Amino acid sequence: MYAVISTGGKQYKVSEGETVRVEKIPGEIGTPVSLDRVLMFSNGKTVKVGQPTLSDVAVTGRIVEQGKAKKVIVFKYKRRKRYRRKIGHRQQYTALKIDTIK
Repeated sequence: MYAVISTGGKQYKVSEGETVRVEKIPGEIGTPVSLDRVLMFSNGKTVKVGQPTLSDVAVTGRIVEQGKAKKVIVFKYKRRKRYRRKIGHRQQYTALKIDTIK
């Protein structure tokens, strides 16, 4: 059984018991989270596709970790112009443990 959810402008395929990293969701570790923007649901026999979302399906989980991803280096360069810029970026994320899909 799995579902495709949308959060933070991205789509994720999740199943029960799985841990998934999504864009930052405010909350403390252990806080329950309900994700109601479910785009697709499959229980192994039937597949339900929302247009655009399914109103009768919800995914619940809890926050396991709040953190930052590895640093991404952004380097801008223009040849022969003495122009160089080097900056780094660490995207914040929330790790969710998916409890139920109902």
